[in-house]
Amino acid sequence: MKPADLPPLTSVADLHAIERVPLADRDLALTTYDLLVRAARRWPDAPCSLWIPDTGAIEHHKTVTFGGLLDRVHAMAHALHRLGVGRQDAVTLMAPNCSDLFAVTLAAEAVGIAAPVNAALDVHHLAHIIRLTGSRVLVTAGPELEATLWNRLLDGAAGLGIETLVALSPDGRRHGGAPALETRPELRTVRLDDLMDGGPPVAVLPTAPPAPDDLAAFFHTGGTTGTPKVAAHTHHNQAVMAWSIALVGGAGTGQSIVAGLPLFHVNALLVTALAPMVTGARSIWPSPLGYRDPNLYASFWRLVEHYRPRAMSAVPTVYAFLAAVPVDADISSLTTAVVGAAPLPDAVRQAFARTTGLDLLEGYGLTEGTCASSATLPGDVHPGSVGQRLPYQRVEAAVIDRANGRVRPLPAGETGELVISGPTVFAGYLRRDGGSRSVSGGDAVVDGRLRTGDLGFVQDERIHLRGRQKDLIIRSGHNIDPAVIEDALLAHPAVTAAAAVGRPDRSSGEIPVAFVALAATDVTVEELTAWARGRISEPAARPKLITVLDAIPLTEIGKPFKPALREAAAARHFHDELAEHGIDAVEIGIAHEAGRLVVRLTGDGEVDKAAAVLQGYDVRVHTEAKGTRR
Repeated sequence: MKPADLPPLTSVADLHAIERVPLADRDLALTTYDLLVRAARRWPDAPCSLWIPDTGAIEHHKTVTFGGLLDRVHAMAHALHRLGVGRQDAVTLMAPNCSDLFAVTLAAEAVGIAAPVNAALDVHHLAHIIRLTGSRVLVTAGPELEATLWNRLLDGAAGLGIETLVALSPDGRRHGGAPALETRPELRTVRLDDLMDGGPPVAVLPTAPPAPDDLAAFFHTGGTTGTPKVAAHTHHNQAVMAWSIALVGGAGTGQSIVAGLPLFHVNALLVTALAPMVTGARSIWPSPLGYRDPNLYASFWRLVEHYRPRAMSAVPTVYAFLAAVPVDADISSLTTAVVGAAPLPDAVRQAFARTTGLDLLEGYGLTEGTCASSATLPGDVHPGSVGQRLPYQRVEAAVIDRANGRVRPLPAGETGELVISGPTVFAGYLRRDGGSRSVSGGDAVVDGRLRTGDLGFVQDERIHLRGRQKDLIIRSGHNIDPAVIEDALLAHPAVTAAAAVGRPDRSSGEIPVAFVALAATDVTVEELTAWARGRISEPAARPKLITVLDAIPLTEIGKPFKPALREAAAARHFHDELAEHGIDAVEIGIAHEAGRLVVRLTGDGEVDKAAAVLQGYDVRVHTEAKGTRR
């Protein structure tokens, strides 16, 4: 249940009642440190989080209490301070989920700035992020937790400007007896436990506590293609967001929420780590890989039966996997299944409901909005809507005037670009001018409103999405929402995943193509094409080509990775076209640069002819022959 001091939020009327009290008049924690302090005082001995090291033994876990977490954060904050971390210094965090990763994230926010990073990033993108943040301390998995990551960073950290590499230990492993860490020239390596040894327990921070407007965290967006941006959150952003998420349900005092997303993602930190501190709930973290652990799904329903969580939060692909797993346990405790981070296909919604009897509750948000801007309240599912806006945020559909940069809000029900204003709009993107780091909203914030890049409309405080601008397939000037294609294909009983993208076309600019993964091997492309044709009423949206893959490529949090599919579709098409012209000695490379498709042709003798063949496409062509790039 919710603490008595949290106002109810079960309807639009409740939303308006909440907002009649100015946010500044509410007694809220306004920093993540204060949020933890309040929780530790209120529920010192209550479990804050449960960490399961191995999904093969789901009943074994490490328990961290609210009071124990605060003690650990204090000790870690002193350790970071001794490494030279101050209020304006970033600490890079790059590890699989474990209890000390969460604690050191809070400690970094308490004395400096936390900078969580996806461990799958290549060295080029990692170097870009570290250059922007200016981090000199990198906390990562020690060799016992993830040897491959440790060895990669051991060899590369000094070249990234990192001076100290801090190793985390696995949950459930006792401190002491671990072998000495290797080191490298100009790089100090040390275990986090060793940094905290040797001193008396501490009950305060080594510096003044953070203020609401201090920077709390740097989260990178993208990075799996193109150059990642780094978004800055203030403590006020995160603390208000945690309170807002706690209002919409999930888990209350003494209840649990399953937390399987990686801690470099805002959903994991805000929805399943910080928001439970508002209500005294506990989060359950299944294995260091979480939802990315393929062994989790076979035991997931038994995990629910054992730990009795009330809620879970995940992305659509996770629910698609779970919908295919027969329920072999008592899952009656689970009443709230929250989904976000990517559009929810109707087929996944329906399949999960058939398997579990539960509605998926959609939310909407983005990193630049600190996490969430809408949520579907229990019992208030409206297909086509991603829920009701959260308190104190304003969400509008608008037209952006390119000439003067002004925002023109549209009437209720009209579709435009969604823009957000309110206390959770981020501080801005990190920029680096020489040796100086700055934070600026740039083009992302116009007239005080955050541009989301998403198309949609707002009706009765509920948000309805109509596609991502960059994902729209534009065929002869006509916008095609890929969800129309994906939903049609996912309705086929053999299709387990689907993604539609635009493929370059000489006459139409783009035409739709689709990629699918199948549960059966006897389904033909011709059958799928006919299926889609019969279920997509708009002829222009019917996919020109359907390609069967073993699996749809996903990002680290489970979103379909569409840039790779666009590049694959373009490469196949250009290869076929060149072959029609008798050109088969040219290698084709496809990439995205500044939002545009770039084709690189490499070979001897025929690259100029190949470039001529591809004239007329809306792509940038580079040729390279006999060592000369043009």
